Amino acid sequence: MPYSIGLAGKGGTGKTTIAGILVKYLVERGKIPVLAVDADSNSNLNEVLGLKVIETLGDAREEMKKGVETGLTKDIFMEMKLEKAVIESEGFDLIVMGRPEGAGCYCAANTLLTHYLDRLIDNYRSVVIDNEAGMEHISRLTTNNIDILLIISDASRRGILSASRISTLTDDLGLNIGRKIFIINQVQDSDRESLKRVANEYQLELSGTIPEDSNIRDFDITGRPIVELDRESPSFITAYRMFDEILNDKQ
Repeated sequence: MPYSIGLAGKGGTGKTTIAGILVKYLVERGKIPVLAVDADSNSNLNEVLGLKVIETLGDAREEMKKGVETGLTKDIFMEMKLEKAVIESEGFDLIVMGRPEGAGCYCAANTLLTHYLDRLIDNYRSVVIDNEAGMEHISRLTTNNIDILLIISDASRRGILSASRISTLTDDLGLNIGRKIFIINQVQDSDRESLKRVANEYQLELSGTIPEDSNIRDFDITGRPIVELDRESPSFITAYRMFDEILNDKQ
């Protein structure tokens, strides 16, 4: 079984950026091959990783609802679509879940996708899943067994409150999560202690903070993949150190 790491947090926390940095970290540390899964309905992990998306699994669901080509079973059709949706890169692959666009039941398509995703994921040593705030994506994805869930907040009370709600939701859903790690992103030094106090108010154990990094903002504005950022950038230095502590001897 691969070692799986999920990320969750409200929009604007930099969760997807951290997911991209984590993919780069795992590749550089030799924890390959890595499968990056973009399970956020507002999918943009591919932009962080510098990859172009041709087809999503949401597209496959839509096509299967309309009917498959003559001579193909639904199983064969879905397997073909899954293989086509995998975007290959050096040391890692990316697959984008996407979301259904039409009305109606997607139960049959989702069941088939889950079956083939289970088979696909077993080919990887590490899996990184970028989720949206609602954790239902994890409960539908493969076996919902997550070794580590990184819950990301920005440097705000609302972000920390959202992180607290996500943590509670994972318990309510009964998800099998080995460890939950709470991280605050985009932090200024002067705010670190006050943010720790807010985290304590919401009964969250703060595992670490990642500093605000103007280099990431510049890359985002110019449309450059964040993974191309220099390793000496403050966010990369801190994130790598944190990943070393979290994942030490875990894979």
